[in-house]
Amino acid sequence: MTETQPNRTAVLGCIADDVTGATDLANNLVRGGMRVVQVLGVPDARVLANAFEVDAIVVALKTRSIPKQDAISQSLDALKSLQALRISHFYFKYCSTFDSTEEGNIGPVAEALMDSLGVTQTVFCPAFPAAGRTVYQGHLFVGDQLLNESGMQNHPLNPMTDANLVRFLGKQTSRRVGLVSSAVIESGAAAVAQRLSQLKEDDVSMVVTDTTSDEQLTMLASSCASLPLVTGGSGLARFLPDAYRECGLLHSQVFAPEVPKVDGRSLIVAGSCSRATAGQIRYMDGKCPLYRIDVSGVMDDPNVEQNKIVKWASESDPGQPVLIASGASPEQITETQERFGAMEVALAIENFLSALTVRLVKDLGFTRLVLAGGETSGAIVRELGIDTLRIGPEICTGVPWTESLDRERSLALALKSGNFGDANFFESALEMLR
Repeated sequence: MTETQPNRTAVLGCIADDVTGATDLANNLVRGGMRVVQVLGVPDARVLANAFEVDAIVVALKTRSIPKQDAISQSLDALKSLQALRISHFYFKYCSTFDSTEEGNIGPVAEALMDSLGVTQTVFCPAFPAAGRTVYQGHLFVGDQLLNESGMQNHPLNPMTDANLVRFLGKQTSRRVGLVSSAVIESGAAAVAQRLSQLKEDDVSMVVTDTTSDEQLTMLASSCASLPLVTGGSGLARFLPDAYRECGLLHSQVFAPEVPKVDGRSLIVAGSCSRATAGQIRYMDGKCPLYRIDVSGVMDDPNVEQNKIVKWASESDPGQPVLIASGASPEQITETQERFGAMEVALAIENFLSALTVRLVKDLGFTRLVLAGGETSGAIVRELGIDTLRIGPEICTGVPWTESLDRERSLALALKSGNFGDANFFESALEMLR
């Protein structure tokens, strides 16, 4: 069923700690039948003017790996902007692999949001079974591997070395952390409510939830629909719209999104070093022009490397997509980080890819962009000056097509978290636009 009602008022405000995570969250809300707009950065009145006739607004920040106090400040500013629209329910979105350190930023930001909203208890549900992220007995799994054995232990900024979320979250906060087990969720909404009440009596305000299936996510969504604040990955968001309809919070009819109608050249920028993105790059090798950037060259003289790539792209067949990748092996990453510093390398690559993409869009007419990697995507959309995205249909689990709303010439953008998508993701994404 498509939208027929003329008026929609946002009932859910979301704050995400990176751009691809925000898009992932928005995608799942759209799959649940909500009409969603995503804004980039803390929104002002001008930006929010584009966020009309929607059920949910998703604010995409870049707070996952920045200093804790900065993450808290930006998150609270986003909350205030959403509260100004009289939104009553909120969602704090982080990665389904709980990307953070023992100092934060997930726990500290959640605490600050709770204090500002006057909330005494909330849940932490990173699970996304459709994407292979499950939680059992408080331990986070990626596929059939514990988080700390899945490759996430080698993350260059947030190495995840402990799969026990109750223990790990407890290191980020002074508040007590508890667990709602899979057995309790299987027992139904009343059992979940009773467990949460019991934990609250024991002064447990932060509650990790087991989730191993979509059925359990559905049950958990019904149990949490009345909570003013929910935190988690994007999996839970798929089932919140129906839960909100059941409890009378959401009244609009189900919305059906459309593919962006954007003509122009296609560009793939892969800034992620994840296993999934590496496989996607290998799949496209030979199917389209591929340029692997020289990270050491970027560190030494980014202008020289940028000019090489622009010349290469200008000479490529305009009927084919071009793929620019910064992927490197863990050994190469370690060597470069030891030479220049981990944060310095990460920021240099982000800045390089964002400046390069802006030049390719402006000078060579690339308007269909597939961006892989949360940090990469965030840097590029900011450099492009994009404030607002309309969320379109899903490409794969967790990744939709989107369309910019605030540019003279629209861009179609697919913003993919590094770990998401099958090997043929890039090819499938662009095929949808044909």
